[in-house]
Parts: sequence; C-alpha cells; structure tokens
Amino acid sequence: MNVVAVIPARMASTRFPGKPLHRLAGKPMIQWVYEAVSRSHIPSAVLVATPDIEIASAAASFGAEAMMTRDDHPSGTDRIGEIAPLIGADAYINVQGDEPLLPPEDVDACAELLIAGHEMASLYVAADASDCTSSAVVKVVTDIHDRALYFSRASIPFRRNAGGIQVKRHVGIYGYTHDLLSRFLTWKPTPLEDTEMLEQLRFLEHGVPIQMAPGIGSRISVDTPEQALEASKLLEKEFAR
Repeated sequence: MNVVAVIPARMASTRFPGKPLHRLAGKPMIQWVYEAVSRSHIPSAVLVATPDIEIASAAASFGAEAMMTRDDHPSGTDRIGEIAPLIGADAYINVQGDEPLLPPEDVDACAELLIAGHEMASLYVAADASDCTSSAVVKVVTDIHDRALYFSRASIPFRRNAGGIQVKRHVGIYGYTHDLLSRFLTWKPTPLEDTEMLEQLRFLEHGVPIQMAPGIGSRISVDTPEQALEASKLLEKEFAR
C-alpha cells in the first residue's frame, strides 16, 4: 500500500494568525512538523498542502514539496482531498501543522492501521486533568474494539463514577484510504462537525468506522503564542542533546 503523509497548513488561523511560519528554536513550525513526519518509515512521501504562497516558499527553502490549494476549505481533510487526485496514493496520513513535537512513531502507527485494512484510523493517549477541562483539547470515546464512538471538546465520558475509565485525548493525526477520502468530498459539513468544529465527526455522522489505537502523543500542540514559547523551549532542549 502506497501511503503519503500530508501536512495541511494555512496562514489564516483564528487564534494564532501566521502560526505555520512562527519560529520555534530557530525554525518555522511547519519545518519542525515536516522533519518529524519525515523520520517516520511507512509514508513514501511527505507533502505540504497550503493555499498560501508564503508557506509554499518556506517549504521549498527547507526542501519540502508543497502543493497549492484553494483557500476556502473548511478543514484540513478537505484540503488534502483537493490534491489527492494529483497524488494518486492508496491512502493518506493527515498530520496537523501545529504538532512540532509529534513522534514519528505515531505516523507509522496510524499508517499500520490502514495497511491492516481499516478505512480510517487515528490515535489517542491518556488525558490528564488539564486536558479534560480544556476545549482546545479533543477527547474521544471508543468501543471495546477501539473504534471511535464520539469526539468532543467537552470532557467525555462524564465520570459520575469516581473509579470510571481513563479519559482519552485524541492525537492530531488521521489516516484514510483514497476511496474514503473521495467519498468524504461529496459530503457537506454535518451538524455535529459544525457544532464541535471537528472534521472527523463528518465521517462518524456518515457511519464510517474510525479505528483508534494508543499512540505516544506530542508533549504539546501549538494553538497560542504562549504554547509556541513552551514548544520552542522543549525543542531547544530536545535537539540540543
């Protein structure tokens, strides 16, 4: 199976405009993400999908291939869908552009689920107390076979029983087959997707099973300038060794 990793990125972030080119430890964030994904083993290529010439130029400066897209896509998956017919891979891994500390192993773990025959795949890690109270952190509930039941920015499941089960934090990575991605593009954004602003809910609302698996997870995702500063310090420490 030919699997290609794609990093959708745009300058017009609501909470953090220009985020992909914000410099962390001397490099633009998109470069850190690209280099992390490039250390994975399964994808045959790593591409950047963007509507912004500034991002495409930055990608070229560090040796990444960028493909231009329209600027009106409601999600990263829609953005990848535009260029998928030009790539023609069997499957795609969608890596969020705000994950500079994403472990390469998570890219391979997601790809392995696709190779095993699942149409769509993603990962989770154990959520901590701060994750549960943050709407910026997406949580996922799974069934006994580790298939996703629901994703939410709210803390799910509600832990009425003090023992309860471990809340799971969704890792910002998706994998899907080319055929599934083609079908996705024929579906308009769905009510739950619009409510939570989570593109993966469009798949669930159309009855698509999303196979989940435990991942390693990033130590931090970058949604704000404050998180960017923290990520920069972590990267300096990690790559100074």
